[in-house]
Amino acid sequence: MERDPIYGHTKHSQLYLKADPEYKGRYTVPVLWDKKKETIVNNESSEIIRMLYSGFDPLLPADQQEANKPGGGYYPKNLRGDIDAMNDWVYDKVNNGVYKCGFATSQEAYDGAVVPLFESLDRLEKHLEERGSKYIWGEHVTESDIRLFTTLIRFDAAYVTLFKCNYKQIRYDYPYLHKWLRSLYWEENDETRGAFKSTTHFTPIKVGYATAALKGNIVPYGPKYDILPLDM
Repeated sequence: MERDPIYGHTKHSQLYLKADPEYKGRYTVPVLWDKKKETIVNNESSEIIRMLYSGFDPLLPADQQEANKPGGGYYPKNLRGDIDAMNDWVYDKVNNGVYKCGFATSQEAYDGAVVPLFESLDRLEKHLEERGSKYIWGEHVTESDIRLFTTLIRFDAAYVTLFKCNYKQIRYDYPYLHKWLRSLYWEENDETRGAFKSTTHFTPIKVGYATAALKGNIVPYGPKYDILPLDM
């Protein structure tokens, strides 16, 4: 999409400045935009996720609402403590960890981020191996799956090269995480509804990170496959 379909904007910064012409901060994504009030409701991904499946839930057909989903929805009451605890360290060491590596300005800062990043990936790999479940907390997708997917789907395609997260790769070194990732991406079932694949766009991902990390317009040629097929 070359232009914002509502206002015709071509830059994300224009939304921030429409909401507040005096805004001087960073222009970050994602953004939840209120079309009626023409302002930003929220720009924190973890909070937007919960807004979407709570505040907007009554707008969905009854069978798709949180209370009626098998397993209790994305944030089941019996798993909330576990999900919140995992969110804390996954966000710090993995979701944000790749950025700490990519934008480190010293060897010390980089080393201080890359080691915890891969220790955390090892921890997640062990978690999936020990549970033996399809998704992080069982046979149903939860918030934990959604939050981790956004980082791991970019990992081999972008972070390994552009953010110097090259100690290991998901596809070669983490068999349980790799299977989990491919299941979310490729499968179209009642749990995924094809949403993970349809909202993942590898070319813009690589172009965006190449621009941010390398401050140029040279995009790495590989990998040969952005994500491997489910049967490999």
